[in-house]
Amino acid sequence: MKALMVFFATALLSTAIHAAPATTKGDPKVGKTLHDKSCTSCHVKMYGGDGSKIYTRSDRKTQSTAQLAARVSGCNANTGAGWFPEDEAHVAAYLNQQYYKFK
Repeated sequence: MKALMVFFATALLSTAIHAAPATTKGDPKVGKTLHDKSCTSCHVKMYGGDGSKIYTRSDRKTQSTAQLAARVSGCNANTGAGWFPEDEAHVAAYLNQQYYKFK
């Protein structure tokens, strides 16, 4: 059981380490296209308007590049968008450039 917990902890840490630079690896132009095709309609249903309030609200949950990459990955999985990791990096780069401005 202890070995299993160590395995999962290591897996989580390695994911966070690899997720952080996603916003610097992606192409924001490609990310915008993917975002507009797969994300906007859901965000409009949730927040109205153009859906961007999910990114600009005062209580937003995403506070770092690692969290941004994890959220993009989670949305990809939850919606069945079918993005590859490089697609997720493109979307994260777009969102960072457009809304978050993380370094």
